[in-house]
Amino acid sequence: MMAADITVHANPDVLAAAAAARLLTRLVDLQAAGTAPKLVLTGGGVGIAMLEHIRQTPARDAVDWGQVEFWWGDERFLPPGHPERNETQAREALLDHVRVDPAKIFPMGADTGTGPSGAEAAAEAYAELLARAARPEDHGPVPSFDVFLLGMGGEGHTASVFPHSPAVYETERTVVAVHGCPKPPPTRVSLTLPAIRSAAEVWIVTTGEAKAAAVSMALSGAGEVALPVAGARGRRRTRWLLDRAAASKLPRDLVPAIG
Repeated sequence: MMAADITVHANPDVLAAAAAARLLTRLVDLQAAGTAPKLVLTGGGVGIAMLEHIRQTPARDAVDWGQVEFWWGDERFLPPGHPERNETQAREALLDHVRVDPAKIFPMGADTGTGPSGAEAAAEAYAELLARAARPEDHGPVPSFDVFLLGMGGEGHTASVFPHSPAVYETERTVVAVHGCPKPPPTRVSLTLPAIRSAAEVWIVTTGEAKAAAVSMALSGAGEVALPVAGARGRRRTRWLLDRAAASKLPRDLVPAIG
């Protein structure tokens, strides 16, 4: 397994701004090489702050947003347009402010009145969408995403794969419904760890002292059943983008200079 790249920034706002600049550069480089980027978005405070920083910088215009595909790693199973849906927040932060191609935006299904049982159908529908988008060279039922953004929880969950949950044991399905989540809302839809590992690059972006122990354990070789974020790896690169507080419990030999 390739070693993770670790970058530490002074505070959450600097981290969000630096991660946004890094993502813009990666998208520009991919397009310069003739690739139409496939980007997986994440929710959460820092994930949405990244998108807001992109919206606010003139450098956003260096990207041809109409040639970028937007996917999601997980979603809160709530009604369409609900302010807590990752899709809603991403649209408000960035997607409604740049010239995207609506046909290249792939949100997960919402609760249209079916309740928790509808999450199973939403998961199956998203898995079918992923399979249709996969190319022969992807060698599997998921597109080879160029950048897969993830956050993490203090207990080590990522996307909506929680410790010791049925989702963390999944090896066949690419998308699952998640019920009884330990944080609200209780019902979600999530890509599984094998699907996450199909990405060329996985970027785990997180902040805060409450995450520090899980960050340290994940980067020190913890198992993914107890700490799902430890199983989130890219095929070519796994990048951890942290603030000083989230990196505070890393072994000294793993801590790079503060950016």
